[in-house]
Amino acid sequence: MRVLVTGAAGFIGNAVAMALMKRGDPVLGIDDCNDYYPVALKHARLERARAGGGSAFAFRELDFADPGALASALEGEDFDRIVHLGAQPGVRYSLENPQAYAHSNIAGHLELLELARHRGVGHMVYASSSSVYGGNAKLPFAVEDRADHPVSLYAATKRADELMSETYAHLYRIPLTGLRFFTVYGPWGRPDMAMWLFTSAILEGRPIKVFNHGDMYRDFTFIDDIVAGVLACLDAPPADDGAAKAGGSTKPHALYNIGNNRSEHLLKVIGLIEEACGRKAERVLLPMQPGDVEKTYADIEAIRHDHGYEPTTPIEAGVPQFVRWYRDYHGL
Repeated sequence: MRVLVTGAAGFIGNAVAMALMKRGDPVLGIDDCNDYYPVALKHARLERARAGGGSAFAFRELDFADPGALASALEGEDFDRIVHLGAQPGVRYSLENPQAYAHSNIAGHLELLELARHRGVGHMVYASSSSVYGGNAKLPFAVEDRADHPVSLYAATKRADELMSETYAHLYRIPLTGLRFFTVYGPWGRPDMAMWLFTSAILEGRPIKVFNHGDMYRDFTFIDDIVAGVLACLDAPPADDGAAKAGGSTKPHALYNIGNNRSEHLLKVIGLIEEACGRKAERVLLPMQPGDVEKTYADIEAIRHDHGYEPTTPIEAGVPQFVRWYRDYHGL
């Protein structure tokens, strides 16, 4: 089957595209390659996909929130399923540029739902986020938990995507699966995330910013485990049978957490990065950032039960892999 992958120049989208092509599924990728972080990294990911996929990889650079551009780029293109991973990411940046989140994450998601509806695709898998749980005190976070008290605009847009998807599954019976990702890291990762920021600073001898004085916990999930979960869900669309799905919908719409099912203390992770880098970090302890949460921890029982998902990469193995890739990418 041919799969449309949005965010194909992004961290997760590129990894999913590579995995799809490796198993024999051609990919049509779209991405606007904006400058939220260095475009050179996005172009390098695209070159990786072209080199790895050959003729199985096609790419269109466009803003998928622009209905005219989307329709024009996809005219005459066939695809069977959609993996919608393109979005404006980042909790902290949503404080500075809220309009970017409304445009990409809300208007853009709507355009992909409309595309799925009019093309009659067999299934659309889309990215949500662990941030939808807000400041929930109950741990681990389960898909049945309330998610109506977001503490950042980014989280609010991702929850809005889930609600719009529920509506489309109800009205048009489109099979949809939303995936709440938990702190994804690994080779080809994003420069705005902690793993990259800490590694970069340590190797360059700069101090690292440690928020909430280091008393933070995250369910760090290695990219290969995320990709395995995405593909498992893509291959098994939720049935339109009236039965309750993960997340509670009786429509053909399921919601799953994809995490490592372990909540790790931030200082432990910093220690692993220091060990992999071969030097200690100079730590600047700071208060909690607005819009951030103290702890995340994924209950993955739903996706484990429905799709046999089981993460295999602990941070003790994943962190050194990321640091090795980082050194190689930067020629260090």
